[in-house]
Amino acid sequence: MLLEKMLQSQGFGSRKNCQQLIKNGAVQIQDLIITDPKYKLALNDLEFQVYGESYQYREKVYVALNKPAGYECSHQSTHHFSVFDLFDDVLMNRGLQTVGRLDQDTTGLLLLTDDGQFLQALTHPKKHVPKVYRMQTADPVTDEQIVQLTQGVELRNEKGVFAATDVERLALHELQMAIHQGVYHQVKRMLAAVGNKVERLHRQQIGQLRLQALAEGEWVYLTETQILAAKNQCNEPVADVTL
Repeated sequence: MLLEKMLQSQGFGSRKNCQQLIKNGAVQIQDLIITDPKYKLALNDLEFQVYGESYQYREKVYVALNKPAGYECSHQSTHHFSVFDLFDDVLMNRGLQTVGRLDQDTTGLLLLTDDGQFLQALTHPKKHVPKVYRMQTADPVTDEQIVQLTQGVELRNEKGVFAATDVERLALHELQMAIHQGVYHQVKRMLAAVGNKVERLHRQQIGQLRLQALAEGEWVYLTETQILAAKNQCNEPVADVTL
């Protein structure tokens, strides 16, 4: 691939901007400054520097973010910060999109990508990729509520019955469960349907991919194994997102 096209594909701006970067001597590969925009290079395991900052060539990007509270999953946020404010312009120029959404007051695992097929694989209703949530509730969690959530509840203006799996009471006011759909405010509405209320909500896991050591507000690129784990197609145990 030509150097100018590679830079453009990685989010460094228009073709003209990338050409100018190269001509300015800003691009370095293996300790060699390249000033020819038409320089041909192999993409396998390609690492390069722009103005001294190191980058790895990625055909597509897959990112895991530990979303903090107070951030909207929108490019044009209205009343709060946008999760996209947490990423640099180079990454944003690639057309980064969230895989599903979390409410502004919900924390936890959020995936982002510029791969449309990956996004669809995780969000299509027929895929049933499980998502595990932990929550604090306004009222004590009862055995009856656990049974109701497991058997399924109806949600207003939604077709069908919505059931949770692996429902576990962690404390008197703390509950963990997995859902396999993704309708609007599903967890909060399910708790309301059984007579309780979510006070605080945190997504711990998507597919086999779960948070462990990633600090709130921080993000990492996913490895190939973790990408498969997110799609619940990994034969290995849960792959943890770590720094």
